[in-house]
Amino acid sequence: MVVAKDVEDLHSNSSNINKQTALTEKGETVSGRGDAVNMHDVLTGSDPQGLYSTAGGDTTCGNWTKSSADGSAIVGHHDRTGLKDTRHMNSWNSAHGSRGCGQDNLKSTGGAGLFYCFLAN
Repeated sequence: MVVAKDVEDLHSNSSNINKQTALTEKGETVSGRGDAVNMHDVLTGSDPQGLYSTAGGDTTCGNWTKSSADGSAIVGHHDRTGLKDTRHMNSWNSAHGSRGCGQDNLKSTGGAGLFYCFLAN
């Protein structure tokens, strides 16, 4: 399934990333807001333009090497749904920071340590 025609389209509001298209490596749907278990937070470390976030502090869990509670990561919402109906809360690549880098911290913010993988056609 095509989610964007190019990088610019990928980081625009017209990208086709949503709960139906952001699937697991097995082609399964990932649970999101409103499901019994919410796993909609996806690790990105990105700003809304898809660039490395300079929001301040640690935005990539120590360059993706931390597995402790220390640090934080910018996450996106694969289902593009948040607590508030704002641009950031509905962003697939830059919704908010995590509560930490450990598995329990990621779960507590609505994640499971998932990340995106794209294939260029």
